[in-house]
This record gives sequence, C-alpha cells and structure tokens, in this order.
Amino acid sequence: MAIDVNQIRDLVASQATLINRLNGELHKAIVGQEAMLNRLLVGLLTGGHVLLEGVPGLAKTTAITALAQAVSTSFQRIQFTPDLLPADLIGTMIYQPNQGTFTTRKGPIFANFVLADEINRAPSKVQSALLEAMQERQVTIGDETYKLEAPFLVLATQNPIDQEGTYPLPEAQVDRFMLKVTITYPEKDEERRVLDMALGTSVDKINPVLSPTDILNMQSIVSQIYVDDQLKDYVLNIVRATRDPGAFGLQQLAPLIEYGGSPRASINLALGARAIAFIQGRGYVTPQDVKDIALDVLRHRVIVTFEAEAEQQTSDDIIQRILAAVPVP
Repeated sequence: MAIDVNQIRDLVASQATLINRLNGELHKAIVGQEAMLNRLLVGLLTGGHVLLEGVPGLAKTTAITALAQAVSTSFQRIQFTPDLLPADLIGTMIYQPNQGTFTTRKGPIFANFVLADEINRAPSKVQSALLEAMQERQVTIGDETYKLEAPFLVLATQNPIDQEGTYPLPEAQVDRFMLKVTITYPEKDEERRVLDMALGTSVDKINPVLSPTDILNMQSIVSQIYVDDQLKDYVLNIVRATRDPGAFGLQQLAPLIEYGGSPRASINLALGARAIAFIQGRGYVTPQDVKDIALDVLRHRVIVTFEAEAEQQTSDDIIQRILAAVPVP
C-alpha cells in the first residue's frame, strides 16, 4: 500500500497544539535542559523507556515528575536503595490465614508512568525484576502473569557510576532503555532563572493536558511516519559499524569496542528518528533525525574496552567517529 506522506504530515500537524501545551506545562517547572525534555518526549511518543544520568541537582527527578503531572495517568515513584527487594517493585503473594488462600498484592510497577529514582543504588537482583515489565509489558507474580496497562513507561534516573554507593546496571537491563541521556550543568543565565524561581514566592501549578488516549493516538501517528528504504539501510550501517568498524574503513576503532549495538539498537534508532520528525512537524524521517538521536540510542549499547578507557575514549567519542564515517544517503 502506497504511503501518503502529505496525509501523515497533516496527522502530525493536528497534534502540534497538544505538544506545545505539554511543553508549556513542563517549562513551568524546568528552566533550560531542552535536550532532556526533548528526549522525554521521544520516550513518550514511542513508548520507549528513558534513563537520565547526571550528578545530583540537575532536575532529573523534577522533569520526570513534571511530565507525569502534565499527563492524566497513574504515576508511581520508586526510590531505589541498597535494601530494596524485587517484591517491593512488582508485588508479592500474601497468605490469608482466615481463608487459607493467597492473594496478590500488586507493586508500584502497576502504573502508567514509573519513576525509578537513583536506579543504580539498588543491587542487580532488583534491576532484574524490571526486565520482564520493560520488555514484555507484563509482570509475573507466583503462577500468574499480569499485563501492564498501556501506556507504560519506565523513566529512570541514575548518578554517575563513580559516585559512592552506586552499582553498574547489568547490560541486559541497560539495553531495555531506549535512550540514555546525559545531563550537564545549565548555562549561567539558565541557572540565574532557576535561582529566581527558587527565591520566588509563588510556584506555577502544572496542569494535566494529555490523556492516555492522546498518548496512544500520538504513538499511533508516530508509527506511520515514513522511513525510506535508504534510511533504513543507513540506520543498519550505523549500528553494524559499532560491531564491525573495519567494514566501514574504521579499523582503528576495532580495539576500542568490546561490544557493539544489538538489533534492539537498530529498532530504537529508527523509532527515535520518527519521534524527532514528529516533534518537528514532519511526516517523514531525514538522515539528520537519525544523527540527532544516535548518541542517546547507542551510548549505553557500545561497550568500550580497557584500551579505550586508557586512551580516554568514551562511547560518545566512538559513535561520533562512526557517524562521520558512515555514508549519508
């Protein structure tokens, strides 16, 4: 069936008012940090989970909470700590002595938006409890499997892993996150506005402007945005270059990469590019959309070697070199 790009563009344009209203509500609580807010929108539009990394005090938790307040959905915040148990996330079976039976107590994972705050302060057994929920959108408690209500989104924050009391997340867990966004310090003028806001006497209330139906409708439109076959090959070439850089004339990168991106990286790169096109009001994806989202999709999936660390080469550095080398259609 032929795809009518103009019709898709009209569908995208019909949602512009909702996106503008959502951005307006988010900026009541957040000054600057446009890249972070943009990536949260990408996660919302694609149903992809988002991991925000940065030192304390950069408004990671505030941004996620503001997003949840701007959407009329159920929201749960889970503070991850070293003594947290898997049952504290997903729930457990409770024995009822009067009836001689077990009943299910559902955990906070049964919400549309789940904020996993400081996710890397809990041990790996707790992270593993999230795997089924994040990938299959379901949770198993005892012998029963429960579907999670759509939309379902895990929005996690973490401190840099060299901070005290943190654990590196397992690779299988990290790969479930569509995006890993690194948060940096604000500019001086932005921090001044933050200071003025903190010293002010009134705080603007964030009003809900989206419903779950609105979110599912936008996700449906995003899934229709046109991706040309040449762009699909471009996405695949970028991800394949992280696995076999020599095939793209980047032999010098081979000793620096332990593991490249998984097939999930290719899928998320294309989905993220669609969301970028949606936010910019287009019904089709461009190569620049792919480049814009590539770092956030790939930085946690490209695992560097000890040699790369010795040369102070990060995954971001490697991805940038790949983007510069892979031919653009």
